[in-house]
Formats: sequence, structure tokens, C-alpha cells
Amino acid sequence: MGLLDGKTALITGAARGIGKSIAMTFAREGANIAFTDLALDDNTANSEAEMKAMGINAKAYASNAAKFDDAEKLIADVMADFGRIDILVNNAGITRDNLLMRMSEADWDAVITVNLKSIFNMTKAVQRVMLKQRSGSIVNMSSVVGIEGNAGQSNYSASKAGLIGFTKSIAQELGSRSIRVNAVAPGFIATAMTDKLPDDVRKGWVQSIPLRREGEADDVANVCLFLGSDLSSYVTGQVISVCGGMHT
Repeated sequence: MGLLDGKTALITGAARGIGKSIAMTFAREGANIAFTDLALDDNTANSEAEMKAMGINAKAYASNAAKFDDAEKLIADVMADFGRIDILVNNAGITRDNLLMRMSEADWDAVITVNLKSIFNMTKAVQRVMLKQRSGSIVNMSSVVGIEGNAGQSNYSASKAGLIGFTKSIAQELGSRSIRVNAVAPGFIATAMTDKLPDDVRKGWVQSIPLRREGEADDVANVCLFLGSDLSSYVTGQVISVCGGMHT
């Protein structure tokens, strides 16, 4: 038996990277998977097929979590297709890095909207489902940058710090209905984006990490699995860093 047998998980931005790793990990543990990307393409089709091959139900949806109407429609569509939503992982996010003196208003607004307003949109839409069920787990993807800050990422840091405050507040609002809300704060995780960094920059990052290695997407997915499953039934309002000790 899997840790998530009989549960349905909705994961935003899950066609690739950390989001896909979360979806695959949940699927291996028996969850039915609804996942989103901005558009349906060969990548989403392949991911959907990989998950279905594990013997679970899976479906990809084209949806922009940063748009309130899209979030409302997505929840309605997932409920029509799956009948329930037990876990929501708010994973969709972007970066538009620059020093503040060079950062455009458009880049500030884009990051705050995608990374922070999307959490409001999705959580507000899914809470009605979970309140009726009197159960649920919401996992929000923050970052160690939201805890410690980072030069050149003031917009990203602000969005991820705001997400932490939102997480703690909504955990208090929904706890009486057995709905848990937690955040995960990844550190330096090996992704397609970090693969583009120069070798000396990557080595410098690794040397600053007590465990002396980059994190893997599965490291983040495993913590999300803990938070999504009944193993964390008495955990809410928390921020768990997955950073190899970079942040303590």
C-alpha cells in the first residue's frame, strides 16, 4: 500500500522540474494526480502517460494559477473529473532576477503575481472543497531566499516571504476543519535552470552547503510527500527548509 492510496492531489506547474518530481512521487505512492502547466503539449502528454503507467488516474490541465478565474475553473474541472481534492501543492513560480536599481516594475509585478497572488487564487478556490470534506493538506512552495533574502532577488524573496506569512495565517483559519497548511523552502536544487550556471558558481554554492552537495528534486518531493500524507497529521503552519543545512 502507498502512503497516498485513494487520495487526489492537485499540483500546479508540474510538467517539469520539481513539480514533476512531486507528481511522480505522489503517483508512486498511489495518489491520483491532477497537474497543470500554462499549455498542453507533448511534455504534459508524456508526463500524464508516465503517471497513468503507474496504475493511477492522471490528467493535465492548461491553467494559469496567477489568474483568479483560471483557478476557479481549474478547481471545478478537477472536482468534475476526480470527485475530490485531498492535497494541493502550490508549486508554480517564476524568477526575474536583477538588482533593485535595474529591476523594472513589470518584472516586480510579474513575480509577485505568479508567485504570490497565485497562492491566494488557488487556496481560496480549493478551501471550499476541503471545508466540505473536513480534511485536506495544502503545501506551498517557498524558498530559503524567502527566509534569508538574496541580492538581486528582491522580488522573488518578497514573494516567497509573503507566501510564508500567508501559510501561517491560513493554517490558523482552516485548522479547526482538519485542513493543514505548510510551506517547503528549497535551497540550491539541481534543475534545468541551475544547470545553466557556470561551474565555478555551482561549486561555490556547494561549498557553502554543510551537506556539500546540491539538492535533488526528489529531496523536495519527499518532504512534500510527508506533508501531503497522514504521516504529518499533527503538522500545520510550519516551514520546512530542504537546503542541506544552508539555512539553520
